[in-house]
Order: sequence, then structure tokens, then C-alpha cells
Amino acid sequence: MMMSFNSLNYSTCTLTRMSSHHSHNRIRKNPALATPPSSIMSQTEENRNLPNSKENSPLDTASTRPDSAVLLTQENAVGIIGGLSIGTTLNFVNKLVTWSSKDGGNGLPFVLCSDPVLNKELSFHERASCSFLTGKSENLIKDHAPIVENLRHKRIFLEKSGARCIAMPCHISHSWHDEVAQGSSVPVLHMGECVAKELKEANLRPLEAGSTLRIGVLASDATLSTGVYQEKLQNEGFEVVLPDKATMEHTVIPAVEALNRKDIEGAQNLFRIALQVLLVRAVNTIIIASDDMRDLLPPDDPLLKKCFDPIDALARSTVEFVQSVERNA
Repeated sequence: MMMSFNSLNYSTCTLTRMSSHHSHNRIRKNPALATPPSSIMSQTEENRNLPNSKENSPLDTASTRPDSAVLLTQENAVGIIGGLSIGTTLNFVNKLVTWSSKDGGNGLPFVLCSDPVLNKELSFHERASCSFLTGKSENLIKDHAPIVENLRHKRIFLEKSGARCIAMPCHISHSWHDEVAQGSSVPVLHMGECVAKELKEANLRPLEAGSTLRIGVLASDATLSTGVYQEKLQNEGFEVVLPDKATMEHTVIPAVEALNRKDIEGAQNLFRIALQVLLVRAVNTIIIASDDMRDLLPPDDPLLKKCFDPIDALARSTVEFVQSVERNA
């Protein structure tokens, strides 16, 4: 089932129930909604042009009465707040559907909010942080209240939609996780906590005798400066290793700039150097907390064996949480 709706002034919300077993046949019957299996259309600017019948829509009342809008009543319903990268959001959704459909499962019902306005706000915040680090002139966002308010509105909307937990597959959005989650009636999963929990359960051993377990974190300055991952990892007893200023200025930031210029080879070479700088400091693994860097190297690159994708941890933790809710229901 795929339906678009407008509620609480959100022009970019899509309700989707995805099943890896049945979605392909349903999609083929309606060419207007044709998408690849296990995928989702998350922007409703295009969806508004799709044929629909409001008089037959079960969401018509919910759309006009947001205070009573409970779109999903299942115990395993998930709310998703998209962020900086729609690609990362869809990557998360794909993993969520895939892992929840294992062993003959039907996948999870979910509500996804994807807002281009929020995307632009977060993108500007990240660019401004990089400009500040490199000394380039660009106005910094001094007041983050609009971003936080935007995220909070979406969290409230998802609660009213029937979500039993909320996930934000966006590194920068977690800078304001506590503010967004304040007053929530359902858990708002923290990506840093999900990562720290999985690494703790992995029973890693220090690479150097007598030393602590070291975990590297590679991310934009906007993400690193707020300590999204550092605090959660340190709480689990890990020593966090970050790229120094020289590495950020001469490899990480130039790699992103090369990627924006479509210089893929140059970006890959710089990214490999940044990874190697952290690896020589005896880290067990490197958390790639950057949307730009996540898919920069080919899947078979040996360096990726030493890396950890937080989106994986968030998806696994989300599936684990809702399955535990189902068992206790």
C-alpha cells in the first residue's frame, strides 16, 4: 500500500507498508505507482499528481483531523524522520524492510516524513561548519531553533500517526536528539547508542596489548563538534579517536569538495588517506558517520572491512525493538 497525504502542514509525508513478498505484484498492477521492489517513494510533490480518490480514502478523515489521526495501529509501527540525505533515508528504509522480512516476515509498517526544507537547513548547517573550520567566509547558523522545531513537529506527527518508536537516519539531526525526544511518549532511538551497544556486544579486543579499545570516528565537523558518537562510545568504555585538524583540512574536507565536483577518483584517494591515518593509530574499527563518504569506496575495497556504518546499527536496533514490542504485546 502506498498513499500520500497532507497533514499538520507537512507536504512531504508518505505512509507506506512495504512487504518484500507482495509489493512487486501490487506495483505491477498500477503503473502509476511503479517502483522497484523493496523501495519507497518518499517525496509527495510528485505524488500529488498521481490518481487518487479522496472519497474512498481511509486517510481522508485523518488528514483533516490531525488530532485524532492514528494511521497505523500495529504494535510494530515505525516512524522515520528523514534528514540531510534522501539517499541515506531510503538506504535505511531498504535495510529496515529487508531485515524485518527475513525468515518469511512481512516487513514493518512505517510512516516516513521527508522534508526538502529540513534537508536544506541541515545541508547549510554542515557547509557552514566546514567553512568555519577552514576559515572560509560564510554566515554560520547561530540559532538552531527552527531546525529543532521542525524535527519536533515531525516527531509529534509520527507519534499521532501511531508509531511505536521513531528513528532518525541522519547524523547531524542527532545533534539535537535530546531536544527532539523531550516529552515523547515513544522511544526516539539514538544512532550513537545503537552503535555503541553493537560494538560492546561484539567483544572486540585491543590491537595493542595493554591498551584500551579504540574506535575511530570519521564525520563532518558539524557532527564531530557535537559529540553525537563520542559520548555514547566513551560510556561503553571505548577510547574514541578522531581525525586531527590537519587531517580534516587536508583530506576529509577536500574529499567532500572533490566529490561535489564529481571528481570521484580524487575523493576516493583522499578518503583512503583519512582512513589510513586513523588505522595507524590502532583503532579496531572506524565509524563512517558521513552521508557523503558512506558509499564513496566500492563495496569490495579492503579498507571498508575496518569500517562500521551507523545506519546498519540503527536499522538492526529498530527491528530488534519492534520485535520485542510484538513479543510482549
